[in-house]
Amino acid sequence: MHQANLPISDLLAGYVTYFDADSDAFGLRTADDREFQCTLSPMSYAKLLQNLGEPYPDATGTLRSMLVPGRYLFAYGIFYPDHLAFDAKQIIFVGRTENDFAFEQSNWWIDQVRSLADFYYTAQFGDSEIDYRYYRTDVSLSGVKSEIHFRQETDTISRLVYGFATAFLLTGEDRFLEAAERGTEYLREHMRFLDLDEGIVYWYHGIDVRGTREQKIFASEFGDDYDAIPAYEQIYALAGPTQTYRVTGDPQILQDAELTIKLFNEFFLDKSEYGGYFSHLDPVTLDPQSESLKSNQSRKNWNSVGDHAPAYLINLWLATGQSEYAKMLEYTFDSIVKYFPDFENSPFVQERFFEDWSHDMSWGWQQNRAVVGHNLKIAWNLMRMNSLKPKPEYIELAQKIARMMPEVGSDRQRGGWYDVVERILVPGETVHRFVWHDRKAWWQQEQSILAYLILAGVLNGSDDLRLAREAAAFYNAWFLDIEDGGVYFNVLANGLPYLASGNERTKGSHSMSGYHSTELCYLAAVYTNLLIKKQPMDFYFKPLPNGFSDRILRVSPDILPLGSVRIDRVEIDGEAYTNFDPLNLTIELPKTPDRVKIKVHIVPQ
Repeated sequence: MHQANLPISDLLAGYVTYFDADSDAFGLRTADDREFQCTLSPMSYAKLLQNLGEPYPDATGTLRSMLVPGRYLFAYGIFYPDHLAFDAKQIIFVGRTENDFAFEQSNWWIDQVRSLADFYYTAQFGDSEIDYRYYRTDVSLSGVKSEIHFRQETDTISRLVYGFATAFLLTGEDRFLEAAERGTEYLREHMRFLDLDEGIVYWYHGIDVRGTREQKIFASEFGDDYDAIPAYEQIYALAGPTQTYRVTGDPQILQDAELTIKLFNEFFLDKSEYGGYFSHLDPVTLDPQSESLKSNQSRKNWNSVGDHAPAYLINLWLATGQSEYAKMLEYTFDSIVKYFPDFENSPFVQERFFEDWSHDMSWGWQQNRAVVGHNLKIAWNLMRMNSLKPKPEYIELAQKIARMMPEVGSDRQRGGWYDVVERILVPGETVHRFVWHDRKAWWQQEQSILAYLILAGVLNGSDDLRLAREAAAFYNAWFLDIEDGGVYFNVLANGLPYLASGNERTKGSHSMSGYHSTELCYLAAVYTNLLIKKQPMDFYFKPLPNGFSDRILRVSPDILPLGSVRIDRVEIDGEAYTNFDPLNLTIELPKTPDRVKIKVHIVPQ
């Protein structure tokens, strides 16, 4: 067979091994332990990592002096068929010195979340009053919302609300909280159905808005879930309101969450000896075993079991401290540990199941395929749960996933993490085949960064820290849209944005809103600052006068190891306040009819 006999552009990510000024060349060792010889030319140029909202940080003038051994960088260039070396045209340095990583600066992720929230705020509301009647699910690459498609999807509004509430938690900017509260109110008034007979709440898939007319869409109209009530839509309907509840203590949000959880436990929960949560309900009978569900009849999957924790349940426990939520978390994580591993057959977990937990390997597009990010999401959230209720099986599974994933799910030449791959190697194969493409999605990078950050922060593993840094470097180098704002949906394997058509050319869609990117900013800041770099952080809250019935504000940023952080000081409306418990991370709210703004300074122990 003929080999390609033409120039090929590509990306290398790795550590400098040497620089030779005479030949103007340097060595670069990639994650798979291959060393490439790279050459520079008079037109080679360089920059530092550039955060959203920052000016271009040119480093061309100091390019050669920065090529010191041990330094991590990205080199974009060309392989020529008549030249053994890689012709490096562009260099991206991840920090100003060889031991510096720009995204470990204390404000890097906070500045990024402010920029992201501002992008979506401007896209949806511009300079006008915040009014969700004019919200659109579809937002273009440059931040222009669709005036053609009038569908407002519940989950995408909820995810955007999450982003605004998160931005307020980190920045204290009141406009973001106002956007979160108004979005929560809009969801409650337009997307919520209160079933008085059953005493439950469930959420519409969305509504179509044309002027003053509104048509509610009850069952899902997304292809995988058509004409059913999928668990994940109900789960993500709570994401934004619950994050807002952490800030405000709004009792109406708590009631909605309680009644939606009742929906989960009354109708999605398998009350037989098998246990777990079904993935879909019939929209009329609320029966998960109805024949009308077809391929979704009596099924369980990653979303229905595992997504409760990151989407809303951990945040609900953080805000309330209620044991019932801790028990539900434990139940879901115990189910994951018991049923999802399948290491005798594949390095990837199993994600889809029949009622009795036997493996469903014929469902829709998934078949016997793995979503790389779901594996990492399990590792990340197991480590969170282990800090709430330590169990050796939680850490064991998290570490096993973390050790296995780089070789089978990451790009060890270019950096970054892949999307969907075949779970099984067939005879003669040494690499798991891509299902659709070798592109890299923004949300799967989030899962890798958070998984390895929390592992590094809790267990102090040097390999985990290295993998976290490499993943964060790839995301910040290639996913940030420096020109228009926001983050790209997908990039090619070589890091360049993929902007061909459809969802991947947008910043808002059925699949993308303000959730994953802002969740990444929030938790990357928490894990990096408080666990790894031992740097203090400020958090902001604005409880309603009737919020938090016990008048206790719980301010733990996430489920962190016991005793790892404490409250150092508190301000209320700019004045020092001392009625707080530093180790239990709680503040006794003052008795006042007025709404107060609280700034909490949390420090590592």
